[in-house]
Amino acid sequence: MCGITGVFDLRETRSIDRDVLARINDMQWHRGPDEAGLHLEPGLGLGHRRLSIIDIAAGQQPLTNEDSSIWVVFNGEIYNFVDLIPELSALGHVFRTRSDTETIVHAWEQWGEDCVHHFRGMFAFALWDRNKQVFFMARDRLGVKPLFYAMTDDGFLVFGSELKTITAWPGFRRQIDDQAVEEYFSYGYVPEPRTIYTTALKMSPGHRLTIRRGQPVGEPSQYWDVPFKPHSHLLSLQEAETELIQRLREAVRIRMVAEVPLGAFLSGGVDSSAVVAMMAGLTDQPVKTCSIAFSDPKYNEADYARQVAERYRTDHHVNTVDADDFGLVDELAHLYDEPYADSSAMPTYRVCQLARKDVTVALSGDGGDENFAGYRRYRWHSYEAKMRSMLPTGVRRPLFRLLGGIYPKADWAPKIFRAKTTFQAMARDCVEGYFHGVSLMDNALRDKAFSPEFKRRLNGYNAVEVLRRHHAQSPVSDRDPVSQVQYLDMKTYLVGDILTKVDRASMAHALEVRVPFLDHQLVEWVSGLPLDYKLRGAEGKFMLKRALEPHLPLDIMYRKKMGFSIPVAEWFRGPLLEKLRTALTSQRMADTGLFNMEFLSRMADEHARGVRDYSASLWSLLMFEAFLRNNEN
Repeated sequence: MCGITGVFDLRETRSIDRDVLARINDMQWHRGPDEAGLHLEPGLGLGHRRLSIIDIAAGQQPLTNEDSSIWVVFNGEIYNFVDLIPELSALGHVFRTRSDTETIVHAWEQWGEDCVHHFRGMFAFALWDRNKQVFFMARDRLGVKPLFYAMTDDGFLVFGSELKTITAWPGFRRQIDDQAVEEYFSYGYVPEPRTIYTTALKMSPGHRLTIRRGQPVGEPSQYWDVPFKPHSHLLSLQEAETELIQRLREAVRIRMVAEVPLGAFLSGGVDSSAVVAMMAGLTDQPVKTCSIAFSDPKYNEADYARQVAERYRTDHHVNTVDADDFGLVDELAHLYDEPYADSSAMPTYRVCQLARKDVTVALSGDGGDENFAGYRRYRWHSYEAKMRSMLPTGVRRPLFRLLGGIYPKADWAPKIFRAKTTFQAMARDCVEGYFHGVSLMDNALRDKAFSPEFKRRLNGYNAVEVLRRHHAQSPVSDRDPVSQVQYLDMKTYLVGDILTKVDRASMAHALEVRVPFLDHQLVEWVSGLPLDYKLRGAEGKFMLKRALEPHLPLDIMYRKKMGFSIPVAEWFRGPLLEKLRTALTSQRMADTGLFNMEFLSRMADEHARGVRDYSASLWSLLMFEAFLRNNEN
């Protein structure tokens, strides 16, 4: 796992300032504290920070081929490199190392831009082919590894693993993108391919970009998508369960190759427990596991993690996070480089910090919910979709718009009485309804929170367009609304929130995290299974849980899902209230011209008095203000 950065002259072969390149490369020191490398030639500069995992002695980057005509910088792991080396050697390629990085160079020589189809792993890389005068960048299929880039006004392409390397490039314009602001306050992150800045982009998962010097730069092209193609032969449920365990075990096995200490996160949930169970069956040594415990029992899953640790006799480590562990707000703003509002970034940071004391590589259970329809919102979306299908649009829209308008907002009431959001969702189509359900700040709240001037600048743009864009290219039939929103989550929430959170939190501690549930071959296979193997009645992850019954305690698999959350609502009524008020009323926030400052103050006051639960919205505002402060430096 590493940090990559670099610059490519799109027009000529101007010289690159070595000192500038070295400085921005070292801004990612935390991603690769073991070694640093640079390569410069006319019109090109490549930088690399290395966290040594495989071929520690000889895997330095930037790495080149035999005649030094092709150079690459790479972040990630190619898990099938052991198979690729003999395949490429048989085709006449000569290897000087046993590193996965060198397989990229020779795969490019052999297959060109189609080399990405031969890689099984998580990766972001940039490659220069001097003979062809081609610069090539690619990101892995699910977006486990990040890749940012920007075109400067003076004709350079600048790229990096983190946005900070791009914003530090001389002449970069830190102009905030209005539509990115609208998207951030809707989703809690800025979805691909946009960044918070107008002049910088994220490479979308499963995309690649080929640039020929002196020619116009086109758009990145998509080389892979989640197929959701039904299997030609329908497996029985029992057959599918058996094959699932085989495939999951194999996905875990190939991620256990490392020349450094390796372990796993163990939250006590189904997915991380499944990964630990598979790992324990693949090694004679105790698996190193780590968990976070919370001092507040409402958020604490440590006892469930302990059950799994005891069953598999792991080398288990637990760290307790106090209910007032909110000192990371400013640190998170620096780590994420753009606004990011998932408050579970705090415990994720702490569990990575704990893991790094004992291991350099950790396996996680991320991706299980998206693959196997594990989120509760999938169940509710299924119910809503059935109700929509029973009422003509001309009746449903006005009826539920009326009910949603007159029914009181009752955050304080038992869940059964909180129907306002459901009524509002029912007045919309499936995509709008799902957007309404996942939004941190819904349309009505954003309309109140944004200033009139900012709303004029948006000119009617609404963040639902992100989901509509992905829906338009989805391979899933609209007759399958649950699989449809699984697909949408894989394109947005999984990469923009979950994987972003884990990448930044782990790399802050020079920890590599590997995700077996996001092995692309496993994802393809699972996507082709019938929906009722994943969601049956009210039970998400139906098949996964059944398959794991011989491996895990039943009370872990069939208990209520807790999530990985912190008591933000309580913080904003107590120890964080003054910090929140100071942030929301700051001149810095007012100067943006984005907000109705009076309404922001009212939100904080109503939340403090218990009138409304604005915790998620207030956290997004607090983190936006922290971003603004960080952006000044």
